[in-house]
Amino acid sequence: MPLTAPDVLRAAGVISLVAATIEGGWLGFALFFLVLGALFVPRAIGSSPWLDLAYCGTLLLGGWAAQLDWYVAIPALDLVVHATATGLIAVITWQVLVRADALPRHRDPRIGRPALGAFVTTATAAVTLAVLWEFGEWLGHTYLDERIQVGYDDTIGDLAAGALGAVVAALIVSCTDMAEPQ
Repeated sequence: MPLTAPDVLRAAGVISLVAATIEGGWLGFALFFLVLGALFVPRAIGSSPWLDLAYCGTLLLGGWAAQLDWYVAIPALDLVVHATATGLIAVITWQVLVRADALPRHRDPRIGRPALGAFVTTATAAVTLAVLWEFGEWLGHTYLDERIQVGYDDTIGDLAAGALGAVVAALIVSCTDMAEPQ
């Protein structure tokens, strides 16, 4: 496979893992270990370059915003990143399910366009992943390190923004072929 622009972001993910570990210790390592693993999913399933680039860029931005407390300095950034990241994760999740033959492709002539099923599956999967992320933040804050920022308003705001991103992504997946795996 030839190298692509998103591969540069994956390389930045490797560098980020090292830098975050030096800067933030084991917590920085854990955060960027998760980010780095996620950066390779679009490459593995053959996502389009535009989706791959947006997804990788958003996850790296989100990771560094958490690591460097940008969310504290720019409170609205948290909601923007949650909406964008959850939406992009929704599309990638849908593509993973299509690649695994758990869901039909839009272009499957036997089935036609499964718009409602694609919408419900995409939105539900993304919101579920957002809830699991918030559980993880709470567990991390409660049992590992109080520097992980949580709170009722933060969690509800993050979930609302993530749900909005998931619904937008679900509309794109269900109404267009833009998110079709290559």
